[in-house]
Amino acid sequence: MIFYENGSIDIELTSEDLKKGLFEALEKMGKRHKVLAIPPDYTRLPSRAGELTEYAWQFYGDALSDVLPALGTHSPMTAHQIDHMFGAMPASLIREHDWRNDVVTIGYVPAEFVKEVSGGAVDFPWPAQVNKLLLEGNFDLILSIGQVVPHEVVGMANYNKNIFVGTGGVEGINKSHFVGAAYGMERMMGHADTPVRRIFNYASDHFTQNLPIVYVQTVVGLDKSDSKIKCRGMFIGDDYEVFDKAAKLALQVNFDLLDKPLKKVVVYLDPTEFKSTWLGNKSVYRTRMAIENDGELIVLAPALKEFGEDKEIDRLIRKYGYFGTPQTLKACDENEELRNNLSAAAHLIHGSSEGRFSITYCPGKGAENLTKAEIESVGFKYADIDDVQAKYNPEKLRDGYNIMPDGEEIFYISNPALGLWAFKERFRY
Repeated sequence: MIFYENGSIDIELTSEDLKKGLFEALEKMGKRHKVLAIPPDYTRLPSRAGELTEYAWQFYGDALSDVLPALGTHSPMTAHQIDHMFGAMPASLIREHDWRNDVVTIGYVPAEFVKEVSGGAVDFPWPAQVNKLLLEGNFDLILSIGQVVPHEVVGMANYNKNIFVGTGGVEGINKSHFVGAAYGMERMMGHADTPVRRIFNYASDHFTQNLPIVYVQTVVGLDKSDSKIKCRGMFIGDDYEVFDKAAKLALQVNFDLLDKPLKKVVVYLDPTEFKSTWLGNKSVYRTRMAIENDGELIVLAPALKEFGEDKEIDRLIRKYGYFGTPQTLKACDENEELRNNLSAAAHLIHGSSEGRFSITYCPGKGAENLTKAEIESVGFKYADIDDVQAKYNPEKLRDGYNIMPDGEEIFYISNPALGLWAFKERFRY
């Protein structure tokens, strides 16, 4: 059922619009006594989910008893991030998700179903796992709040991914990531109907149908005319239709289909959001279908300090590196530790260009930043950030095509998390 919908590539929803729309939807749902909100974490700051969570608290007051950021494998939010993202909402409401210890398995998607939807790429059963708070909290409303945007693992982010990955556990996250990698990320990105989504939908239909989950989905994108991030839509409902509507708008808002492949792409990683290649490799995922053979991706990463946000995944990335699908699959066959961390293996595949184009990372120069030796050890090239920014200054570049003083043409992206870029002959409809 849809409780609220408003979206178009031509509109901009203000904070007041979002608050009014959310309140309208909550009024339709009737009185609730104990509410859980599941927003994304700080890595999804532009989603507007932070202020929507604050508005939910304003609407429900003490009835909003718990806020569980959908961390998945990400690092816990800091006090500063909580304050910045959720405004006046009391920080005492925040619950920290531990993907290794806080989960329960509520059912298994059968191996034969997983094999069928993945085209035979994998044939294991998939465990539907969620944070135990969802089951034990006795909530009469669970608000899953987030942004629908192209995504490398599931095709389009959010909807029930926010539940099964954002509050999920080790096995469920590992296997879902590996399904996407084995099937092929370039076959999925920008699509709402993918093998991973079908697996999540099966789990929703069979294992969470009794949970009072309502989805609050935003569509947010960069307006090239003024380089400002704008909310183009909000859809609130309790079934697949709400995601389908948001995904169709997100494809219009967040997807750039290009007439020619790109020779050189320069991506900037905002230091408040991107501190790891686990997140920063969105610069690779979201541009890989746009970059020409033998092209170049340059990633300006002033706050890059680690590879994985989880310590064990960080260790595995450092050990096995981003050296392409054949080498990663071979490492999985030969090493139990990688087989037991399939999300790390999937990430190593996703983060490699498979030798088709070069990837150069430019970390900052602080004591915490990754070094040249560390960058090169995992298979990336390294360049001095000061030298590169002297030529490609983020403060002077505009999103999209730029012609440099020496006549060189580059394509600049100020936030890779907000879009998907593809050469039209590489994108699969």
